[in-house]
Amino acid sequence: MGALRRARLPPSALALVVAEATPGGRVVAMHRGAEPVNPASVMKLVTSAAALDLLGPAWTWRTRVYTDGVLAPDGTLRGHLYLRGGGDPKLVAERLWLLLRRVRGLGIARIEGDIVLDRRAFALPPHDPAAFDGEPLRPYNVGPDALLLNYGAQVLTFTPDPAAGVARVHVEPPLAGVTVPGSVPLAEGPCDDWRAALRADWSDARAPRLQGRYPTACGEQVWALAHPQPEQWAARVVAGTWAAVGGALAGTVRDGEVPPAATPRLSWASPPLAEVVRDLNKASQNVMAQHVLLALAWVGSDPDGAPATFEAARATLRRWWTQRLGADVPPPQVDNGAGLSRTARITPVALARLLQWGCAQPWAADWVAALPHLGMDGTLARWPALGVAAQLKSGSLADVQALAGYVLGPAGQRRVVVAVLNHPQAGAGRDALLAAVRWAAQVP
Repeated sequence: MGALRRARLPPSALALVVAEATPGGRVVAMHRGAEPVNPASVMKLVTSAAALDLLGPAWTWRTRVYTDGVLAPDGTLRGHLYLRGGGDPKLVAERLWLLLRRVRGLGIARIEGDIVLDRRAFALPPHDPAAFDGEPLRPYNVGPDALLLNYGAQVLTFTPDPAAGVARVHVEPPLAGVTVPGSVPLAEGPCDDWRAALRADWSDARAPRLQGRYPTACGEQVWALAHPQPEQWAARVVAGTWAAVGGALAGTVRDGEVPPAATPRLSWASPPLAEVVRDLNKASQNVMAQHVLLALAWVGSDPDGAPATFEAARATLRRWWTQRLGADVPPPQVDNGAGLSRTARITPVALARLLQWGCAQPWAADWVAALPHLGMDGTLARWPALGVAAQLKSGSLADVQALAGYVLGPAGQRRVVVAVLNHPQAGAGRDALLAAVRWAAQVP
C-alpha cells in the first residue's frame, strides 16, 4: 500500500487478485476482488478468450470479389466489380494492395462500370468517432466496418531531408482525391511536441494543410490518424489503391450490394484469428477487438447469412462464459469488447478465474503469446521490466489504470495477477500496479 500512499490514492482505488495459474489454484492475495471495476483495455482478454475458444485459432474472415457484365479479351470489364467485406480486421494497406493485384491477375485491367463496396456483413448503428472523448481523429476511436481498411487510419511518415531543408511526407494508403503536402520545412531545436509544431489543419479532408515546421532532431516519425470523413474513407482508399496497382476505372467507387446473379471471382482470407488476437492485444487495437467480438455473432451460423450485431455477439459471449467458467463466476458487463467504454465492468476475481482457466486450454500458447512482455514489447515496451518475467495486458483510461496476466514466481511457477485502479487520479498509480507485479513475482 506504500505505492498507493505515494501516489495519494486511497486503498479503495485498488482491486487486486494474485493466484496460482491453474484452474481453481490457490489465491495468494486479494483486495476488493469481488468489486466490479472498469478494466479498460484489459477487457480484450475476455473477447480474445471467447473467440479463441469458440472459433479456434485458425479461424479467418473472408473478403469476396464478384463481377457482373462481360470481361473483354483486352482486360476491360464491361460491368461492375464488387468487394463484399466480411469483417476482416486486418485488411491493411499492403494486404488490400495484394488483393487488388490478384484482381488484376484475373485479367481485369479496366472497369467500365463502378467498384461497389458491400458492407452488409455488419448491421450496426451509426458510429460517432467523437462520442467517447471528443477526439474523432484518434485511431482508437475508429468504429467497426465490414470492409475495414487499414484500421480506418491514414499514416503519414515524416523523413528529414536536410540537404533540401524539408521533411518528406509519405501517406499510406493512397487516397484518391486527397492531396497531402509532399514536404514540410525543417526546423532547428529539440524534438518536443513535433505534431503540434506541424500546425496541421484537417478541416478540409481533401486538402489537409501542414502550416508549421518539422524538427530535424526528430528523425523519421510516423503519425497515424483517422480520416476526417470516415464515410468516404473506404471509397478513397479503394480508388487510390486500384490506381496504384495499375487499374483503370471509368465509373466511381460507391456503396451497394452484390446482386444475386454476380459471378464470384475471388475469396480473400484474413490472417488467422491467433495472429489477429496477438496484434490486438500487443498493440491494444480497439477496432480489431470490436471485429473479434462481432465474429462471435456467427458462432454456429453462416457468416454469409445474418449480419453480425453487437447484441448477438454479446449474447453468445454471455452463454460461453456461463458454460466455461460456471454460473458462480459473475459474467463481465461487455460493451464493445475493446474496453473503450465507461460502462464495461468485471470483477478481478472473475478475471483471475478466466486467466487460470485460459492457460489450461488447447489454445493456451496463442493466448499467452498475445500478451505484451513487461518492459519489452507492445503497450508495455516503455514500462520498467522490474527484473521479472511477466506477460500482461494493460488498460488505461482517464480514470483507469490496469494490468492483468501472468508472472513467474520465485520458483518459476506461473501466477495470475490482476491489478486495477479506478479513481479520477488513476494515472498517478502506475507504480502501485508495478509494485503488485513485483510482489506477485517474489512472494513464496
